[in-house]
Amino acid sequence: MIEQARTFLWHNARTLEQRWFEHAFDGGRAEHVVQAVLAYRNDDGGYGHGLEPDHRGPTSQPLHALRALQMFGEVNAPEQAESILAWLAGTCPDGSVPFGMSTSKDHPKAPWVAADDQGGLLLTAQIAAALLALGATDPWLDRAMEYCWREIEKLENTHPYELRAAVMFLDEVPDRARAELAAERLRHLKPSTEGYAEGEGLDLHMYAQKPTSLARAWFTDDEFGKDLDELQNGQQDDGGWTVGFPAFTPIVDFEWRSIATVDALLTLRRYGRIS
Repeated sequence: MIEQARTFLWHNARTLEQRWFEHAFDGGRAEHVVQAVLAYRNDDGGYGHGLEPDHRGPTSQPLHALRALQMFGEVNAPEQAESILAWLAGTCPDGSVPFGMSTSKDHPKAPWVAADDQGGLLLTAQIAAALLALGATDPWLDRAMEYCWREIEKLENTHPYELRAAVMFLDEVPDRARAELAAERLRHLKPSTEGYAEGEGLDLHMYAQKPTSLARAWFTDDEFGKDLDELQNGQQDDGGWTVGFPAFTPIVDFEWRSIATVDALLTLRRYGRIS
């Protein structure tokens, strides 16, 4: 399985995902992953240039900041969060992060990527979670956490990606008792997929991304085992995994599939399906 994935990535992946795979499975150096991410950094401390495949163009955007933080988390490079925190403090001073900023309105992006500067839980929760996982402390992060707590505690109507973002935040916050109470309430929400592509949604392991996730308790062992079976059997003939949403331009299909392939292998390893 890993060898087939390696073949797929050498044929189709960006340098970043190749370096990420090397670090995760072949003993590659963390600094090589960091260097690959830094190629997308702008002078303002943010990230652009299609680091997150659905948002093209050069301008610094929250989706790219999130992807950079997640990559730095994969290789334990907390010092790299400093420039992103400074950029967030300058562009989102109240602690609420938009899905997309109007600075990208003249550049290509997927049709579901807004560029309206409207802050929301979807990006704020994921960015806060990534910063917390890196051990970051900062006044901006404190404001973002306060915002996330307010939004999560009043959350009623939601969609799968927002629900996943909420549990990602709850998995990382220091107040575990409060997080457990919030997660128990969230498990009873029924996320809507209105406006999604046909068949689009999130699999169970995408909510419970690691065995210690609070979302793991949302599913029975049988349900989750079947989900992992489907993930393990989802490797395609070319060695890669697919994604459950449409590609808005041909190149991003391979970019997202490369990310999904490394993610799938790491998930299977975290849950003991592969060594």
